[in-house]
Amino acid sequence: MVCADDPSEAYHYSLEHLSDELKRLDLLIQLQLLKQQHRQPANPLEQFKGLIMTEQEIEGLLNDDIQDEDSFTGSGEQKIADLTETLLRLDRQIQQRRTASINQGVYLSLHQLSMIFNLSLFEERCLLICLAPELNRKYEKLYAYLQDDITRKKPSIGLLMDLLCRTADERVQARWAFGRPAPMLKFGLIHIDDEYRSEHTSMISRFLKLDDRITGFLLETADFDERLDKLARLSMPVDRAERISIEDDVTARLKSLVGHNLNNLANSRGMIVHFYGAYGSGKQVLADRVCFEAGLPLVLADLGKMPDDPRGFEDIMRLLGREALLQQAALCLTNLDHLVEDIEQNMAKIRCILETCRRFTRLTFLLGSKPWQPQGGLVDSIYVELELPVPDEKTRQGRWQELSENISLAPGIDFGELAGKFRFTPGQIRDALAMAQNLASWRSGGTGGVIDAADLYTACRSQSNQKLGKMAQKLNPKYVWKDIVLPADQLEHLNEICRQVKYRHIVYGDWGFNRKLTLGKGINVLFCGPPGTGKTMAAEVLANELGLDLYKIDLSQVVSKFVGETEKNLENIFREAYSSNAILFFDEADALFGKRSEVKDAHDRYANIEIAYLLQKMEEYDGITILASNLRKNMDEAFIRRLQFIIEFPFPNEEYRERIWQAIFPPEAPRSDDIDLGFLARKYNITGGNIKNIVLTAAFIAAEGSPEIGMKHLIRATQRELRKMGKICMKEDFGKYFDYLD
Repeated sequence: MVCADDPSEAYHYSLEHLSDELKRLDLLIQLQLLKQQHRQPANPLEQFKGLIMTEQEIEGLLNDDIQDEDSFTGSGEQKIADLTETLLRLDRQIQQRRTASINQGVYLSLHQLSMIFNLSLFEERCLLICLAPELNRKYEKLYAYLQDDITRKKPSIGLLMDLLCRTADERVQARWAFGRPAPMLKFGLIHIDDEYRSEHTSMISRFLKLDDRITGFLLETADFDERLDKLARLSMPVDRAERISIEDDVTARLKSLVGHNLNNLANSRGMIVHFYGAYGSGKQVLADRVCFEAGLPLVLADLGKMPDDPRGFEDIMRLLGREALLQQAALCLTNLDHLVEDIEQNMAKIRCILETCRRFTRLTFLLGSKPWQPQGGLVDSIYVELELPVPDEKTRQGRWQELSENISLAPGIDFGELAGKFRFTPGQIRDALAMAQNLASWRSGGTGGVIDAADLYTACRSQSNQKLGKMAQKLNPKYVWKDIVLPADQLEHLNEICRQVKYRHIVYGDWGFNRKLTLGKGINVLFCGPPGTGKTMAAEVLANELGLDLYKIDLSQVVSKFVGETEKNLENIFREAYSSNAILFFDEADALFGKRSEVKDAHDRYANIEIAYLLQKMEEYDGITILASNLRKNMDEAFIRRLQFIIEFPFPNEEYRERIWQAIFPPEAPRSDDIDLGFLARKYNITGGNIKNIVLTAAFIAAEGSPEIGMKHLIRATQRELRKMGKICMKEDFGKYFDYLD
């Protein structure tokens, strides 16, 4: 039996090599059969035909692939000697061709597997014996015959020893290859089949099965483990031109560190790189760049899709680590927050990740949104943690301009203003532009519409974190400047707030004030005044003018009697608000911001802590925070000094009440000529909130049987509102319109 006309000729492909290895296996089996025949005489049992296999049938199976020149005659001992010589000759030829193939750069899957897992020649041949039934079912019959049981078609450890070991010492040494620390079981290349196992089963009686992924790897019929399909994928990184919010020198230093560690094979240690930052900050982009530079593929897996039970989690992590080895790839685990949010509950899983990184991979990326340290879990590994922050206004403006270069935009769109209002990562900017394109296309009926400012603002608001809606009431702003009636000074303050938001990209970005401020770049506002004087309306006007979402938080519901709960509630609100880019409107601030007194007991101390904590979170927040209070005198002066704007909403005098009466009617509402707004403004000393209630009630009264809203409807509605306010209504309160009352 020979392999090729030229024994030193390289293989052309893996299957050619495997075919020769299987011919060698046939010789091993025939040699084992001869040894068994030599040790014990034949005992044909024709009456059991179908239940047992005869030696003639076995020889027929083997002779299918053995040429005439390799058939043997003579005594049993001579046959064994001749077959052994043929086997040695075939060994030399396979080794020569294998060496020639490697030198010529021919890919051989068995050699690649052996290099990856540092397999011995014995372990390679064990895998080949387990692989054979996947190619030809004849090996099932052969293994069953050699093991004296037609039902046992998988090779046992004992059979592998019989075929591959020549001496008792070799059999003892071979046992190590089937231990848990050895590569075949450590990396899951083979599995011990427990179907026939009992507590009395010896080690050599256990049966082996080649792992399906290893079968696919050797035969080159599978390029990824199908057990990982739903939670992982293979990525071939490209050098994407996307800009990320991290300095170039930091990226260069990281690439250098990774390259040095990968190239220094003698002293190489496993390396874990943790990137954290908001969605779209470029964590995946940076991992791709590092791998592109190092020439590594990337096995990407989502920790949020992993099994909940620790055993299942461990099994999947082992498969991921092995897949990274098979692909000669880095491993990238996304959604790390899924585990680190509850460290104690998930400690076993975190240890499993660290152990997988240590045993399987030389480079692992962990991607999340929060900082995290392994706390002594990586003694033998290199650990690097890098934050990818939300870029500043100037950088955001540049990203808006770059990403919109090939998009049709309406004239006059100010990307600087968008950058100042929405603290977006590059990924969020990209998503917002994509959604704006969809909105424009929908509006134009699919004819490739031009994106206008309204499309962009709608898209930007949709990118904001919607989780805040679970903790606060999202308002839908309806009011604009013409709806609000306030003295000129208060209106100017509101306009100034808008200017600080609209032009922050110039002040903080172009003019460099961003470098001078650590905190305090957000806007903290106090609206104070009696109920119904327009505080909520003013917040809606600001939200409408700036194109931002508005969330109303009732502080009376946030404050808790349990120690620490108030701070926890506030922390959750501001954490979600950070990425929501919304205006936070804290109503009923008096529930928390009363005048701080001397600390007389534990309750006073914790109340002051809650106030201090809210002040801290407001200063850290980069957007607009509005506090609404009914009485400024109840606010602590030390707190007031830390606010940027304090806007008093006065009780409206007669002039302002009349303007409110006029402004409250929609243009479409039919009004009778007999309406006397001057009388209403002069006679009733009420707030804008009361006026709104009166007009709305009057409209419903009129709608029942009148074509228009008249004075009689307004008088009746006024009486109801006054009674609701707890006032006793007298005849003189209604003057000449008293007769309109029921």
